[in-house]
Amino acid sequence: MHTLDPGRPQATAVAVRDGLITAVGDARDARDWRGPGTEVVDLGAATLVPGLTDGHSHPALGLEMAAGTDFSAVRDLDGLRAALTAAERTDGWVVGWGLDHNAFGGRPVHRELLESVLGPEVPVFLRLYDVHSALVSGAALRAAGIDGPRTFAQRATVVCDADGVPTGHLIEHAAMDPVTAILPRRPLAERREELRGLLTEMASTGLTGAHVMDAGGEVLDLLRAIEEREELPLRLRINPWCMPGTDRDGLDGLAALHGTAGRGWLVEGVKLFMDGTVEGGSAWLEHGDCHGQSREGLWLDPAEYTAAVHHLHAAGVRTATHAIGDAGVRHVLDTVAALGPDGRMRHRVEHIETLPREQAVRFAQLGVIASMQPAHSAFTRADRTDEWARRLGPERAALAWPCRTLRDTGAVLVLGSDWPVSNSDPRVVLAHAQLRRAPGSDIPPVVPEQGLTALMALEGCTTHAAVAAGEADRAGRIAPGLRADLTALALDPLTVPADELAQSPVALTVSNGRITHRNG
Repeated sequence: MHTLDPGRPQATAVAVRDGLITAVGDARDARDWRGPGTEVVDLGAATLVPGLTDGHSHPALGLEMAAGTDFSAVRDLDGLRAALTAAERTDGWVVGWGLDHNAFGGRPVHRELLESVLGPEVPVFLRLYDVHSALVSGAALRAAGIDGPRTFAQRATVVCDADGVPTGHLIEHAAMDPVTAILPRRPLAERREELRGLLTEMASTGLTGAHVMDAGGEVLDLLRAIEEREELPLRLRINPWCMPGTDRDGLDGLAALHGTAGRGWLVEGVKLFMDGTVEGGSAWLEHGDCHGQSREGLWLDPAEYTAAVHHLHAAGVRTATHAIGDAGVRHVLDTVAALGPDGRMRHRVEHIETLPREQAVRFAQLGVIASMQPAHSAFTRADRTDEWARRLGPERAALAWPCRTLRDTGAVLVLGSDWPVSNSDPRVVLAHAQLRRAPGSDIPPVVPEQGLTALMALEGCTTHAAVAAGEADRAGRIAPGLRADLTALALDPLTVPADELAQSPVALTVSNGRITHRNG
């Protein structure tokens, strides 16, 4: 047993009662802990660790984002045409997700690529893998009433040609919203069962909890509906979105939602967006990308973002901010720095895709929590021939996903998947964090010097995740008095090669003292 508790780092037995750990010791001690109603679970040669947590996930909204046909295997335009031809239709729509920006081979993202295959009358909505942009057909644009450029309360773009005609490329959520609002949707009862099944599957991979970075997909209603019948397989901490342009009343509404809870879920925090994505040209970089894009944040006035964070902080609300580009991350750090000592360990930055060391060291100095998704590095290539790296240029691409720099400079680093953008399996997250490539593959690693040690990776899904949630005194370790979240793996995550860890059977998952998965 790796307890990650400095007072007793190793043990072989643990006792649980009423959702809490009551004792930690060895097999001889355990004989004295048993009562007439005690269930004894012998894990044999398995290794027990604190319950694994996904530090960034979208389970309910993700089910909508991943609706329809999976286009993630498409690598080029011929593959796109074949996938479109075979795609299922729902109420006349072709809906898909996971389309790789690299599949366009440098060509403009244009609806002609859809209409040349399916014709001009079929409504099509394809979400690109960054989930911040989409390619839609002319029929979908007409159905949504989009016939030219639009102005939004945030930086979002309906891309148009020189004549002002929409190309079908929609960048950022505000631009996509008119189309997503009219997409076919399944009844709430079906989505409830799908979410319950997803959470159960996640528990089978060893997850005991997740930090949910949205309140979309009617997640609160779905969770309430599940809990009318049974307990949730995972503990969920939910962070509703605060979109750029949110006014004071909107901020107060988010603060009022803070603390709303069920038996297995809690609204505690707010998710903000400082910028978008590198591939979409909506990240905020200190210097523009190779197309002259990514030069501004999503907030029309960055000072309004700062005011929003300070307002939420004063209301006792923790914040998590999506910031991918170096300028976006810098602005978030500057915002928290202005809060003074009271802002330490209450605010976090999500993603952090490229960052120079002089900014990375500020995380530990300011007590800002870093939240990263190791598998995102799979969206670039070691030879830097992909869209992400080409847009940034070699100097900034060499700073890709600086996980090790952040840990070595003393930052708290929570790890997650960003499901459905990446695989939610925590074994894959742990392996990718060490390998800087997909486990089981022979592709070259991306900036391998940024790989974490096995212990650092495990901490990112346990002790550091607890710090990020403000519950280091209640979770993240195996120690008496802490919440009984436990994961048992057949292979030892601190000693087994990372490629093998990704395939390790999960012997047992315990969330809040309740067995949610048992292998055999």
